[in-house]
Amino acid sequence: MPGLSDMEAWSDNELVSASRDGKTDAYEELVHRHRDKIYARAFSMVRNEEQALDLSQEAWIKGWQRLHQFHGDSSFATWMTRITINLCLDYLRKAKRQRAESVEALEENQGGVERHLPVIVPNPTARIERAELREKIDQALGRLSEDHRTVLVLHEFEELAYKEIAERLKCSIGTVMSRLFYARRKMGVAMRELLREG
Repeated sequence: MPGLSDMEAWSDNELVSASRDGKTDAYEELVHRHRDKIYARAFSMVRNEEQALDLSQEAWIKGWQRLHQFHGDSSFATWMTRITINLCLDYLRKAKRQRAESVEALEENQGGVERHLPVIVPNPTARIERAELREKIDQALGRLSEDHRTVLVLHEFEELAYKEIAERLKCSIGTVMSRLFYARRKMGVAMRELLREG
């Protein structure tokens, strides 16, 4: 393994090996290399800059704690992305439950719920990838519902099979296929509108 002075030249696997031996500098180099990708994936799922930052930081902590589970079957970046996605899915499920509970409470207290438009969050991934098309794709993703966006991200960007997505989302393969069909259609419409606006 190369000397500590030229860590930038190390491969990810060499850095993982050093990190397992307790060398925090090596793990910091891994974070430096992949933090933008991990943050971008979290943001693409939760659509909130602050929450994406919290979740990506939590992913890095879990990555450090679970380094012994990384066997090199996939790249380190892919392994970290999987951890991030699982954290995002847990967060989205919890948020959905809380929203349902607050809606029930409102209905009990007020006899009805006023519908609010979702808050539009500025696109922070533009700082990571400045390409105009990437921004359009990100904006189009923001127009999808949470369920449709999650399925699209898992299938198109993470290349998970229908069965894997169904297991993660705890729904049927038919539901995954249906959501994906509508997500692609809505994404196509949104992209055409955004490109016309551009």
